[in-house]
Amino acid sequence: MNTLASASIEQVYAWLQEVPDPEIPVLSVVDLGVVRDVAWDGDACVVVITPTYSGCPAMREITEDIRQVLARHGIGEVRVETRLSPAWTTDWMSEKGRAALKGYGIAAPAQQAIDISGISRRNAGPAIECPRCGSRDTRLVSNFGSTSCKALYRCVSCREPFDYFKTH
Repeated sequence: MNTLASASIEQVYAWLQEVPDPEIPVLSVVDLGVVRDVAWDGDACVVVITPTYSGCPAMREITEDIRQVLARHGIGEVRVETRLSPAWTTDWMSEKGRAALKGYGIAAPAQQAIDISGISRRNAGPAIECPRCGSRDTRLVSNFGSTSCKALYRCVSCREPFDYFKTH
């Protein structure tokens, strides 16, 4: 069993890179920004996570995956705590995570908030870069994509549809 002396916080974070987001498997929960803190409480490793939104159905699976990965590395006691405040924001996503999204064909969230609530087919809103060809000649198809945290766009240049990870 690993203890504080043999598993540093940095090592635990490295192991947590092995835990993929269930909905976007090319993205680790660390790069997504869901893992907010790691600490030791005696022999227990405490991992604090924040859901991407309060009703995220993947939290149970993420919690179990965290426990399994850390157990595989010899940590016997793992406590996963969910913290809702402050609310998760796309600002917590790492640059590595943003690049992984683009490589997976999902437009990474804008660095500043883009309110898509008023965007329609008539009101195009700000340009979202196509993750396939890089064009900014894109159009919103639907405020709701393959998951609730994504919107569906279409690139006019390459004609491909793509998900946009909503900023929040």
